[in-house]
Amino acid sequence: MSPSSVFPGLSRGEGPRESSEIPSKHFKGNFMLSLNGKEEAEDIMHHSSRETLISLNVHPRLHSTDLLFNHPKLEDSSADQSQIVIASTNNKGGESFQCDKEFTKGIVFSADGIIHTGEKSYSCAECGKCFKYKSHLVKHERRHTGEKPYSCSECGKCFTNKSHLVIHERSHTGEKPYSCSECGKCFVCKTDLVKHERIHTGEKPYSCSQCGKCFTQKSYLVIHERRHTGEKPYSCSECGKCYTQKSNLVTHERSHTGEKPYSCSECGKCFTVKSSLVTHERIHKGEKPYSCSECGKCFTDKSNLVTHERIHTGEKPYSCSECEKCFSDKSHLVRHKRIHTEKKP
Repeated sequence: MSPSSVFPGLSRGEGPRESSEIPSKHFKGNFMLSLNGKEEAEDIMHHSSRETLISLNVHPRLHSTDLLFNHPKLEDSSADQSQIVIASTNNKGGESFQCDKEFTKGIVFSADGIIHTGEKSYSCAECGKCFKYKSHLVKHERRHTGEKPYSCSECGKCFTNKSHLVIHERSHTGEKPYSCSECGKCFVCKTDLVKHERIHTGEKPYSCSQCGKCFTQKSYLVIHERRHTGEKPYSCSECGKCYTQKSNLVTHERSHTGEKPYSCSECGKCFTVKSSLVTHERIHKGEKPYSCSECGKCFTDKSNLVTHERIHTGEKPYSCSECEKCFSDKSHLVRHKRIHTEKKP
């Protein structure tokens, strides 16, 4: 089968007909056409968007040329906005076909042969952010409207994105399809696996522009940067105290509500934060993972080790604003201040 038999009117020096005249059945995929008339079907190359560019690749060993045709939806009736795209060739003794077809959209070739228009023609009426595909704009607009069209059949929780619903549903089914090749740990979504793998590789791709400190996750960098800027965007509605991250606010709010969601399975004691429960459970297990390098004394909690080590170093970082007396432990300073305020427990 020759190129002209697939696209009538295509010959040396003659451009193809308008894409609207080309039967849609020919665009199920890309075809490799050699000049001896043989046809080799390639994998279908299409974009998830409705706007697709369709390419016919002339045999790369002879030409490395793309003869391009616009999808009918990309055609524009305004002739003065069109731009001519002429295919170039690497002619090594073989004949080449040249296309002088006019396109209304600018076309860019990447090194891997994928075609990109590079245009972001869909903009948000609320914030002006632009998108290449209409489907991306539709998803973005839900942030402004608050629309959450995808709901979980198990618990009723709603989501703006179907992919978020799929990930959420795995919390009900227990499915964890992504596993770490190093340690075997499994995850519900691929992004969590990617973040986890950095523990093994030591990769920290996000660095602070102020101090150079690096992080495995962008969210950690954002929180860290607030130390430099002094930003504390999360405030308590009860007392107005502010925090750099939401999790700290949630923990603080429990001091007002009295909520203690973490309970010990051994003795039933409850805690406001999970880390406190983990530390407490070591009492039952007899586990003391933190040991002093000076004297060998062991502790259930790292903070207790740090306080203990000050005995050896003589460090006393907590000082009284009234009499300037210094202490190695903050709790000792608080107790001391009662002397000045005359508050007794």
